[in-house]
Amino acid sequence: MTRPADETDRLLRYSLVAVWLFTAVASFVELNGQSREVLAAAGIASPQWLVQGLIVGGAAADLAVGIALWRWPGRASYAAALALMLAMTVVATVLQPGLWLHPLGPLLKNIPIAALLWHLYRRAAP
Repeated sequence: MTRPADETDRLLRYSLVAVWLFTAVASFVELNGQSREVLAAAGIASPQWLVQGLIVGGAAADLAVGIALWRWPGRASYAAALALMLAMTVVATVLQPGLWLHPLGPLLKNIPIAALLWHLYRRAAP
C-alpha cells in the first residue's frame, strides 16, 4: 500500500515534470516570438545564431531536466533541477531584474519550486 506522503511526493514530482517539459515546448514553439522578445528585452538581439542557440540550449536543458525528473527520480535529478533553476534565476536576475516585479511572477515562482525540489531531495534515498 502506498503511503499518503509517497502519493503527495509523486504529485509534487509530476507537477515539476510538467513545468519543465511544458517550458521546453513553449520555448520551441515561441522560438521566433516570445522567446526572442525575452532575450531582446535583456539586450540580446544579435547575432541571430547566438539568440537561437540560447533559446534552443535553454529549452534542451529544460527538456533534459523534465525527462530526468520523470524517468529517474532521485537526489541526482532533484539536485540537477535545483541547480538549473538557480542558474537560470541568477542569469535572468542579472539580465532583467524587473522580472521579480512582474505581476505573473516568472522569477518569483522559482521560490516554491526550489522548496519543492529541496523537499523531494531530502525525502529521496541517498
